[in-house]
Amino acid sequence: MTILITGANRGIGRALMDGYRGAGADVLGTARGALPEGAGWQALDVTDPASAKALAARLAGQPVHTLICNAGVYADKGQRLEDGYPADVWAESFAVNVTGVFLTVQALLPNLRAAAAHGLARIAILSSQMASHTRAPGGSYAYRASKAAALNLGRNLATDLRAEGIAVGIYHPGWVQTEMGGPSAEIPVEVAAAGLRARFAALSMATTGCFETWDGQPHAY
Repeated sequence: MTILITGANRGIGRALMDGYRGAGADVLGTARGALPEGAGWQALDVTDPASAKALAARLAGQPVHTLICNAGVYADKGQRLEDGYPADVWAESFAVNVTGVFLTVQALLPNLRAAAAHGLARIAILSSQMASHTRAPGGSYAYRASKAAALNLGRNLATDLRAEGIAVGIYHPGWVQTEMGGPSAEIPVEVAAAGLRARFAALSMATTGCFETWDGQPHAY
């Protein structure tokens, strides 16, 4: 069974890839720019439709059983309402966190369908608790809005792909000790990745469209 992780060269994506590799899984990781050394790496710029199509061409005919849309940016960290949040920050946030997810799913849909033809296929979208409209402490407007859009995207994909046997889950990875989360974050990256791998394995048609935390708790939308 093949697992593909976008943005797997660092942070949570790298921890997920290392965890799957350690378990002996057939895992592919994507990165933008120079690829890490070793087998299993694929070039992908999630914001570039041509890059997504090129990845799909290289993987033509290969079933992808689990697609993990992990690539993301937090471009507006520390921005001030009074003079921050320039248009390019909004554009980058949505290009990576929303459009990038859609382009990846769209390009690899034949691979997911090939997997679903012989059983269940899964799409896991990494969103955030900052996507929840019930939790609104303010700030980080571009990041929150883009992750809310990714949540909405995942929920609608779950509806459209249900009949094809492709389950979609949306996940809050926790506040993780990565470059994005910072050193004062609550959860070591290996702990978050292990919890997420358990969540992805549990995703089924009965739970498609779920929004869950890394440790298996339902999250308010």
